[in-house]
Amino acid sequence: MLRTLKDLFDAFTAPPAGQSPADEAHALQLATAVLLVEVMRADPAINDAERDAVLLALRGKFSLRDDELERLLELAHETAHTAYDYQRFTSLLNERFTQAQKIQVVEAMWQVAYADDHLDAHENHVISKVAGLLHVTHGEYIAAKMRAREAAQPAP
Repeated sequence: MLRTLKDLFDAFTAPPAGQSPADEAHALQLATAVLLVEVMRADPAINDAERDAVLLALRGKFSLRDDELERLLELAHETAHTAYDYQRFTSLLNERFTQAQKIQVVEAMWQVAYADDHLDAHENHVISKVAGLLHVTHGEYIAAKMRAREAAQPAP
């Protein structure tokens, strides 16, 4: 019985066999975008600065055209709205991303959180939760936070 339930769960969470490289790349892009959107959604006051930070992070990570970025962001919003946990997104990143790439995702999440010059407690919680699911150490998590905070501060 337990084995049957595990097989059923694996069938729902495993990528389809023979998935093309383009499909896999799109899945990684969407998973990353959803996590960034979740930080944005955690703040009760969503503003253009946070949206721009999400687009900037996605553009830097995936080198997409503006129309592709807009579509990815729209799809990420839709997906985030119906998602019940972060596991399905973080598990894909854990399988395909290096530790350095996962740290970059966490740093991008911090950049989104700091984009409006205000760190909301809910944003902090989302990033902390995701960093744990991505197996980012506490030291790596704090270093990413510090880099993002320094980048968000205006030059003297």
